[in-house]
Amino acid sequence: MEKQKICIIGGSLTGLTTAICLSELGCEIDLITGNLEKNLKSQRTIAVSENNLDFLNDLKISPLFKKEIWACNKMKLYTESVKEKFSEIFELNQENKNEKIFYIMENSKIIKIMKNKIEKIKSISVIKNKKASSIYTSGLLKSVKIDNKSSKYNLVIICSGHRSDLINNIFNDKIIKNSYKECAITVALKHSSFNNNVARQIFLDDAIFALLPISKNKTSVVWSIKNSLKDKNDIFLKNKIKKYASNYLKKIKFISNIEKNDLNLIVRNKYYSDRILLFGDALHLMHPFIGQSFNMTLRDLKCLKKIFKNKINLGLDIGSSDILSEFSYEAKPRNFTFSIGSDILKNALSLKETRNNIFKIINKSNLAKKIIFDIANKGLRF
Repeated sequence: MEKQKICIIGGSLTGLTTAICLSELGCEIDLITGNLEKNLKSQRTIAVSENNLDFLNDLKISPLFKKEIWACNKMKLYTESVKEKFSEIFELNQENKNEKIFYIMENSKIIKIMKNKIEKIKSISVIKNKKASSIYTSGLLKSVKIDNKSSKYNLVIICSGHRSDLINNIFNDKIIKNSYKECAITVALKHSSFNNNVARQIFLDDAIFALLPISKNKTSVVWSIKNSLKDKNDIFLKNKIKKYASNYLKKIKFISNIEKNDLNLIVRNKYYSDRILLFGDALHLMHPFIGQSFNMTLRDLKCLKKIFKNKINLGLDIGSSDILSEFSYEAKPRNFTFSIGSDILKNALSLKETRNNIFKIINKSNLAKKIIFDIANKGLRF
């Protein structure tokens, strides 16, 4: 039987991981990365759960992969009690010392490792510094046009984010979309070396400030601020960051430029259309305060791989509507519930009194803490 062909559009962490994962199914894959150098320069970090790290390890990405992740044993939450003074309101840790709360990865380093892995996989052809200009029906298959050349595929997977022109041209269905009117400020800090394994999140009166450890002497800052502050100059922002971080870190130095990204909620109703599947941020995008967007994508990928493997073994066409519908049917209810639930939680926690009362109740219940960890680790299961 002739090998099925997949085109994956997008050189983000989602696109690269999807290509590596699906290459194990014996398909031929064209990966259109666009400007990959842009992703390699980013200082953004992501949190990956224990369960999803096991999935990534199973992909045998590289021996270097384990060296580029940092384990967090505890998660501590704080509230602003008085101006720029913080009180701890919640702590989550694991009784089993072999299990971590989550792991922090630097996007640029992991993307570089995955890029090197992909270059060694014969079934993946990488198309660099190019963009797909259009996708159209060609007989029973789909054609993707790049410059003046086109290739046919059983399936096209768009992993290029929610702003992609291709998505807007093909998918005109209704989506749940809400601007938080906030901006995520991301920057990397260097500081005095210590046993840096506690992730901290501070609920300020008008923002959320997170410190995510990435080594003994490096920490990533993710600070979600109101749009009214995003045009402040870098000196103002750095002074604020240093003031907040100095409660927990010493001898702080900035080792990257400040990055800014608008924050939105996106929940898409339609996952596929005629051999085209949306994936990653194109399907679901959430506020970063719970660190679950990429974890949801990895859970989707596990589900997709399982379905495809079964169908390929039966000799079925993975681009058929029946198969894409099966993935949508399984993944969409969980993603919808998780996304809307996180939005409701974000709104509730923005109120100081409500926030303090919620965590006061949770702190008294070990069962509640176990449920929270289980959902963060493995997602919703129903």
